[in-house]
Amino acid sequence: MANWSAGRVIFTLAALSLVSSIIASFEDPFIVAHKKASLTRLKSGNERVSVSIDVYNQGSATAYDVTLNDDSWSQDIFDIVTGNTSVSWERLDAGALLSHSFELEAKTRTVFYSAPAVITFRIPTKAALQEAYSTPILPLDLLADRPPEKKFDCKLLAKYGPLISMISIVVLFVYLVATPSKSGAAKGSKKKR
Repeated sequence: MANWSAGRVIFTLAALSLVSSIIASFEDPFIVAHKKASLTRLKSGNERVSVSIDVYNQGSATAYDVTLNDDSWSQDIFDIVTGNTSVSWERLDAGALLSHSFELEAKTRTVFYSAPAVITFRIPTKAALQEAYSTPILPLDLLADRPPEKKFDCKLLAKYGPLISMISIVVLFVYLVATPSKSGAAKGSKKKR
């Protein structure tokens, strides 16, 4: 039987502890959050910002006491129309998705840079709360002068639609007549042999 010295025992225990901590870290939740914002111009000239945040747990364990906080929306620039900028959930299972959305109305004309949302969660094996951050969004140009959108003009379709249809039919007919069929070409090649 091998004679184990104190140094070997300590080294073996340290190696086993390291391996178990690495394995345990693979069993933790891994939170990924995606933040999206879109602008909508109202007929009154006001502009609304619709914000949605998707929170994914890509890890292999459940996250508990999940809290999403997106407090970067200044009250000097925005009024909350619907929803809240923060929300809490009891748990987020492994492989699950949670979504939160709210709507704001812009009060002033500016270019706004929003910070990422902060997600805090608890892991049963760790005493401290864990943090994750959402993806940032592109700067929002609030109440900016935009050129009027060109909408599809039905008058052009009514005027030129029949002409385009007729030209398309003639081109298709010429193509079909000019190209030989594949079955006839295959039969011709068999006869030559």
